[in-house]
Amino acid sequence: MADVKWIKLSTHMFEDEKIRLIESMPEADTILIIWVKLLAQAGKTNASGFIYLNENIPYTDEMIATIFNRPLATVRLALKTLETFGMIEIFDNDFISICNWEKHQNVDGLEKIREQTRKRVARHRESQSISNVTLQVTHGNATDIDKELDIDKEKNKDPYSNEFEQFWSIYPRKVDKKKAAKSFKTALKNHSLEIILAGTEKYAQQVQKTDKQYIKHPTTFLNNDSFIDGYEEGGGRSGKDETAEFGGTILPF
Repeated sequence: MADVKWIKLSTHMFEDEKIRLIESMPEADTILIIWVKLLAQAGKTNASGFIYLNENIPYTDEMIATIFNRPLATVRLALKTLETFGMIEIFDNDFISICNWEKHQNVDGLEKIREQTRKRVARHRESQSISNVTLQVTHGNATDIDKELDIDKEKNKDPYSNEFEQFWSIYPRKVDKKKAAKSFKTALKNHSLEIILAGTEKYAQQVQKTDKQYIKHPTTFLNNDSFIDGYEEGGGRSGKDETAEFGGTILPF
């Protein structure tokens, strides 16, 4: 992935209703520039849509203002607006993530790199079969070949555990499965599978008649331990409550 130096932007992006709404706001142009800069920064981080300095240090508002060369107040306005519109998600630990990051990845570019790797591995195997001699390589070359072979193995490997698939089959809003799997793995370190599944099933029952746009993203649900906090019998949150958190406006991205 390190060779990918671009992200994908749609030629119809300015026809999106969220972009149009942003364009009617004060500081609209700067907000949209910050949005594109966030996409580019997520591409540089190359961590499934997350944006951070490193895995232990998130970007603060002040850091983003410095990197993007924009006033701090404008950066805070942009982050709040983009979060309200469901275009980014800001976690309790201040890590920022682009929602639906898959839309902005250059799938063709990634597939081209994978195809080049497959061809190199195929040529290597063919050379071994024809020559039938001991292949003399340096330690560095041998390491490169091992990495290429591992890429094929990882591609065919199911990335999701049986435990996570149990959670996923229950959870009522299925978005950002890859990020949800990471959050589930973290939650499983601190809680038993039984507690997570039981709390998830209770939550799913409580929101059966709730519009999906008001149901938490699975990543947020797991990161906040919502399977044990805030969803006791008779205490489920309603769509109206969650709407209030974002000033009465929630639009799925």
